[in-house]
Amino acid sequence: MAYDDLQSFLNALEKEGDLKRIKVEVDPYLEITEIVTRVVKERGPALLFENVKGSSLPLAINVFGTERRMAKALGDAKSLDEIGDRIGELLKPELPQGWSGFREALGKLVRLKSVPPKKVRHAPCQEIVKKGDEIDLYELPGLHTWPGDGGVFLNLGLTHTRHPETGQRNLGLYRLQVHDKRTLGLHWQIHKDSRAHHAVAERRGERLPVAIAFGCPPAVTYAASAPLPADIDEYLFAGFLMKERVEMVDCLTVPLQVPANAQIVLEGWLDPGERRPEGPFGDHTGFYTPVEPFPALTVECMTMRSDPIFQSIVVGRPPQEDGPMGKATERIFLPLLKVMVPDIVDYDLPVEGVFHNCAIVSIDKRYPKHAQKVMHAIWGAHLLSLTKLIIVVDADCDVHDYSEVAWRAFGNVDYARDVLITEGPVDHLDHSAYQQFWGGKMGVDATRKWPEEGYTRGWPDMIEQDPAIVEKVTRRWKEYGL
Repeated sequence: MAYDDLQSFLNALEKEGDLKRIKVEVDPYLEITEIVTRVVKERGPALLFENVKGSSLPLAINVFGTERRMAKALGDAKSLDEIGDRIGELLKPELPQGWSGFREALGKLVRLKSVPPKKVRHAPCQEIVKKGDEIDLYELPGLHTWPGDGGVFLNLGLTHTRHPETGQRNLGLYRLQVHDKRTLGLHWQIHKDSRAHHAVAERRGERLPVAIAFGCPPAVTYAASAPLPADIDEYLFAGFLMKERVEMVDCLTVPLQVPANAQIVLEGWLDPGERRPEGPFGDHTGFYTPVEPFPALTVECMTMRSDPIFQSIVVGRPPQEDGPMGKATERIFLPLLKVMVPDIVDYDLPVEGVFHNCAIVSIDKRYPKHAQKVMHAIWGAHLLSLTKLIIVVDADCDVHDYSEVAWRAFGNVDYARDVLITEGPVDHLDHSAYQQFWGGKMGVDATRKWPEEGYTRGWPDMIEQDPAIVEKVTRRWKEYGL
């Protein structure tokens, strides 16, 4: 089943006992953050705050806070791996390897199974319209999340732009700082497509139209976070996940389209050269990001449903709600990653590494220094190029069992010979790099070493119990009285 709006998804969660309504008044200044952080750590339910201080709108949060809810949001899948398997089956027969193969694979998905958006003339998201001085962004239940934050931030707005020359649409998730009643700061990081669109518009001396939608159909919200190439439309990908068409409507004041079933939409224009200091902000790294100049959007129009629910997310030191969203990307994109780097058997992106600081990769080792080849391939693979630490293990290691991975990495590595140190691009938010945007990277070869790699001592066998004894003890377990 596909959920074509936020209300239907929340209703489904409530029927399953996986949504909790909070009716008492709560403060969006820090209090909601503390509540949500505790609930996320306990893998608790989605939350609907019905009485947010200073706003008449209810606030939905922790909607994607478990892998089960994340899978349910993407077309009622039983698991995130089920979606990845579906993609893997569609990618057969074999495609060319490397980045070109990755793009061809996504193109194949679009051709075979994606469902193009459907344009409608009348939309729930435009039942209420406010323009000019009628607009007050402080009416939205935005959060002041952490004590050192620079103000109120809106953290789950789906930002729509188009390339000024090609017309290619981009849908992205960027944090949005409320500067005043009609101005939003757009944290467009250096590696993001919307930033590239804005750079082209500024070079041409043109204003850039922007539309930001909140509370979209769940699969659309996820698609905005997916690491898709610039020429793959996020709405086609969302249609593939939902197995049905996403309804779109023309904006009222900018030449863009947004989901017809969104809750709230902000429309406006970015003037060339317009910047304001943005931040500081307690980010998903667990640290505050510094104040930097970023584009500032003047909101010309605000539209909404007659019964809108504002959706947001708390980000901060893991675990937080963005963890299951990142895990969805990990599992869904595994078959596509194998097109780029076919050596990979499986991989895990630990949430503690905020999905770009560390990658654990298993390979079926076939030749000397195979692990190092895979490290370099990952550092050249689209947004995985931002990965700082890569740990490569053999195929018989479960990359999702961090205890087993640690056992391999601690015991199977000669740190004078099996560690690769290099430099390259890092995430915009990486505070540890001595220079912004680039820094050190490390690859750890935790595979069994071969004589051809200079290891001549003879690699020992791992200790394994006799399977017959394992079966015997299992069969007699109750007899032991343990």
